[in-house]
Amino acid sequence: MSTTERQAPVDAGLRQGVMSGAELSAQAIANIAPSAVMAFTAAGIFVGAGNGTMLSLLLATIVILCVGWCVAVFAKKNASAGSLYTYVSKGLGPTGAYIAGVALIIGCWGIAAGSLGGAISYTSDLLTLLGIPAGNVIWLIALAITIGGLATFFTIRGIRVSARVSLVLELVSLAIILVLLVIALIAVGPNAWDPAQFKMTGAPFQGVAAGMVLGILGFVGFSSADALGREAKNPYTAIPRAIMWSAAGVGVLYIFAAYTQIAVLGAELGEVASPLQAISDKIGMPTWFTPLLVFGVAASFFAVVVAPLNVVGRIVYVMGKEGVVPERFGRTHDTHLTPHRVLLIAGPAAIILDIILLAFGVHPMDIVVWVDTYGTYGYMVAYALVAIACVVYVRREKMRSALVTVCATVAVVAMAYVFFANVWPVPAFPLNVIPYLFLLTMILALTRFVYLKQKRPDVIARIGNTDTDMLDGVG
Repeated sequence: MSTTERQAPVDAGLRQGVMSGAELSAQAIANIAPSAVMAFTAAGIFVGAGNGTMLSLLLATIVILCVGWCVAVFAKKNASAGSLYTYVSKGLGPTGAYIAGVALIIGCWGIAAGSLGGAISYTSDLLTLLGIPAGNVIWLIALAITIGGLATFFTIRGIRVSARVSLVLELVSLAIILVLLVIALIAVGPNAWDPAQFKMTGAPFQGVAAGMVLGILGFVGFSSADALGREAKNPYTAIPRAIMWSAAGVGVLYIFAAYTQIAVLGAELGEVASPLQAISDKIGMPTWFTPLLVFGVAASFFAVVVAPLNVVGRIVYVMGKEGVVPERFGRTHDTHLTPHRVLLIAGPAAIILDIILLAFGVHPMDIVVWVDTYGTYGYMVAYALVAIACVVYVRREKMRSALVTVCATVAVVAMAYVFFANVWPVPAFPLNVIPYLFLLTMILALTRFVYLKQKRPDVIARIGNTDTDMLDGVG
């Protein structure tokens, strides 16, 4: 056998330097799905925080900006497709990087699979409003296959295609919701001014703190642009900006949406099933607006199926390059230059999970709550690790560390509080078992690390060290 025949096939690589700053922000915003969050989160916070709802969201935004600052410190110096997996390696070495990588994969895949349930639910509602009875199990399963298949297709077809689809859908969704909220403020006239919210009249501290947890959960995935290090133009500048400005902008939207919903609905906000629809009914929006509103939320959920799958693909791609997972996953599609082998597993796996739950009679929105909760635990671990790693990194590199230390402390304490608040008091089934499913997944994944440490120390030495310039390929 000749030397040429023995060589491994050349990886086509990821497409290099094609993502603009706007497209990076699209990836970050789509992963957050602000429209879907705006539709429900304020109501959930209001039940406990009352007029302190805006404060809960403001505190949540500050926490996320602290996490974002730690991520940005790495992003200014390191560009990779490995996201937090690569960043954590710079401070905590292979063990921390592996744990962060696995946790982030769980987080991204969980959010994608859970949000698929939301896309199914709202698409079903939309079809029903249009006169097509799409609420039975057969229809829901068909929607799971169709919507999940489209999301997988877009992620394989190309990063620019998937980012632009996500951007358009999220912008349309945000525009619909913002139009409703602005019209609502105009419609209620002088009552649009609600000083009780600024004075936080009757806002209990415990309710505000609990509301902050829901607010933080509304940002998960905000840093996903960091997985596009090779595909971004000027990644050392554009990625940090996309992360920070996207988080800040979404925080402003959340606060505005919360203020408007409370000002318009008052105490009714904590009682209605769909706050946006309740606002639409209260101010007398035309009947044709309801399908438009439902479409907007469905579009937002679809966008957040696509965006985290992009991140899963790129993290596993880097792991394949380093030998952490089988080498075949460290190769991209010859034409589309995307990690198609990973996506052809992650996408269908999300579809299959949703189909199984639907077949057992689980409501699609319950899928959102259950599976997103599972994914959120992964994000919390990854965010805490990147904050700790950032402190170690800046001190070792003799960089200014005061602000990083403050931000990291806020981030770690907040992530610990979020985790604790989700397990105590013990929630009802099945939310009470989801933390243990997450821990079981992490333990199973760590057996792979133990094996590599014993049998493949060369792989351990490579973990987290694949930067953009090392991702050889034609892209």
